[in-house]
Amino acid sequence: MSFSCCAIVPSHNHHLAIGGIVAALRRASLPVFVIDDGSDEPAASRIAALHAPDAGVRVTRLPVNGGKGAAMAQGFRLATDAGFTHALQIDADGQHDVDAVPDLLAQAQCHPQALVAARPLYDRSVPLGRQLGRWLTHVWVWVETLSLRIGDSMCGLRIYPLAPVAALLANERIGRRMDFDTDIMVRLFWRGVPVLQPPVRVTYPAGNLSNFDTVRDNLRISWMHTRLLAGMLLRLPSILANRPPSLEPARHWAALQERGLYLGIRLMVLAWRLLGRHGCLTLAAPVVLYFWATGRRQRRASFDFLARVRRVRGERPPSALDSYRHFLSFAGRVLDSMVAWIGALRLQDIRDADPDLRRELDADPRGRILVISHHGNVDAVRASLDPALRRKLIVLVHTRHAANYNRVLRELNPAAAVDVIQVSEIGPETAMHLKEQVDAGRWLVIAGDRPPLAGDRHVAMVPFLGAPAAFAHGPFVLAAIMGCPISLLFCRREGSGFVMSFERFAERIELPRGRRRAALDSYAALYAARLETAALAAPLQWHNFFDFWASP
Repeated sequence: MSFSCCAIVPSHNHHLAIGGIVAALRRASLPVFVIDDGSDEPAASRIAALHAPDAGVRVTRLPVNGGKGAAMAQGFRLATDAGFTHALQIDADGQHDVDAVPDLLAQAQCHPQALVAARPLYDRSVPLGRQLGRWLTHVWVWVETLSLRIGDSMCGLRIYPLAPVAALLANERIGRRMDFDTDIMVRLFWRGVPVLQPPVRVTYPAGNLSNFDTVRDNLRISWMHTRLLAGMLLRLPSILANRPPSLEPARHWAALQERGLYLGIRLMVLAWRLLGRHGCLTLAAPVVLYFWATGRRQRRASFDFLARVRRVRGERPPSALDSYRHFLSFAGRVLDSMVAWIGALRLQDIRDADPDLRRELDADPRGRILVISHHGNVDAVRASLDPALRRKLIVLVHTRHAANYNRVLRELNPAAAVDVIQVSEIGPETAMHLKEQVDAGRWLVIAGDRPPLAGDRHVAMVPFLGAPAAFAHGPFVLAAIMGCPISLLFCRREGSGFVMSFERFAERIELPRGRRRAALDSYAALYAARLETAALAAPLQWHNFFDFWASP
């Protein structure tokens, strides 16, 4: 498929940033169609001054403001008549990072059949009301498409393949104003157009002019979702038959996003305050069912894990209900974490399996490595620890969404905060800093059940539930470098409370010369055996929803 792309810039009274946007698009060698959607003065004159056909910029004025959808429809017609196969849409208000355009173009050239639409990464300038409205639209779009592949349908930076757009506009009426971006994206998805969503920075500039009418546009968007939902039900067989292929490759666990993380946590806390744990989980059940039905990778990982547990136990294979209960357990874990972090979990709800050992570890002046896992709920312990002990902890995380999660917890209850350091690989400077902290008696908390981003150079393939699985060398290498003891922490829910267990693992990690890797593999195997015991005791509390046995 040939590829020739232009840019379409719709504008209604946005003239402050449009000159720089057009200049940047021309530097990217894109011919530009500016559509003035009935702007008033002085914007109309300033937009008209950009017209320079010989320089690759053509301005077309619509005499009456028809809305963004009407302006884009005009731009699509001009681009198609000019012989272009693709068109990049970008808003004229300066919110979008124009430097991301070359990357979007490269992805569109690699996947010319796809709609390449930016997934916005917002800074703190985004209004809270706008965040809430966008999140609600995301949820509706997931329902309307029966898919989670559209992570954001409202960002106005995207590249369209023009042939399916022309076919769509010839047969269906698309939203003409602020309902346009979501409406056309959902309908293209229904017609089998795959979606790629690379992340792009988006800001709300100071003094930014918004054309969004709070009452009218919210009503339009609500009516749009009503039409889309009705249309989805009426044409369900066609939508399923034309379901676009996923262009996303199988991903490392660290690339799996925590969907709706920030706002979802806050809504869950609000529901718990109003309804209690049982009422909150009852309310969440249909939402969990939706995520179970649409989360193909996570659902497959759940079935795989439960099937391995059942084989080791000599039990029948898991059913769909077992997997759904597995997802519900994860929802309960998130809720319990929130309850703990807002300070509502009572200390009597947590039983210490070995209080003498815990006191010994707490009294030990040495720093140490504390290895945790994603089995059970160590967040319940972290939030409920004695403040002096909690101040000892430094949590090492690998991904941005884990750091965001901890940021939200810190905002929920500043008194329960712990230090978090985001790391992918530990370089010399980070190692020196961590060594100083351990020498000062602090505890480095690290998960032992996540393969590292660096791949199989730093993992041991050791037995776990009947097959080799990748366990990271990292915790044991770190303990060897720090010259400190290494301990384990497990916490699982039992009835209406929790049982936590601190355990000694090694007073010192020895890595003999010439047998370093063999020693690391041995330590990883010991940890895997201990984790397997915990997983077999409470399998539904296993919260690693990725292919745990995949090659790293």
